[in-house]
Amino acid sequence: MQRHRFLLGLGALFPFAWSTRLKGRMADGEGTPFKVNAGEARSGKRFNMRGVTHNTLDLKVSGADNEGAFAVFEQIGHTPHGGPPLHVHLEQDEWFHVLEGEYLFQCGEERWHARAGDTVFLPRQVPHAFVQLTERARTLVCYQPAGAMESFFSTTDQWTAPPSQAVVAETFAAHGMQVVGGPLRVE
Repeated sequence: MQRHRFLLGLGALFPFAWSTRLKGRMADGEGTPFKVNAGEARSGKRFNMRGVTHNTLDLKVSGADNEGAFAVFEQIGHTPHGGPPLHVHLEQDEWFHVLEGEYLFQCGEERWHARAGDTVFLPRQVPHAFVQLTERARTLVCYQPAGAMESFFSTTDQWTAPPSQAVVAETFAAHGMQVVGGPLRVE
């Protein structure tokens, strides 16, 4: 149990590892600081996922801002009992910080109930999914490295109806992910 807690603690440090790299770049004058106001998206990049679930994703920090080191989105969930299929990010770690509402997360065989204030770390190459438990929910989501997530959300923004499972799998694969199961269900 102690080892498990230690490993989870190490996982929580990953965001700080890339921030150290970013601070070094900023000190060298390579990066440009900016602020994104509440309720707004970086450079107006707001994605509306329609089809599998309905979520709004406001881009807060783009991979273009930091040489692809990471991307941060504010995700507003509009689909109670909805979420993505069980999937794997082949080259990215992902973490969620719940701002509002409640979710059920699965990562490997572990399941966690997460509510406002909780943070969930999902390491690359481990199957994971989540389901929104409340009427409305909101999280900060970070992908490290940024990968093709902006392109992925741009693609899903174009869906106007639920796509077939084949289209979902193809879209995930084209953006560095693999679908390995169905969405989580609320029991």
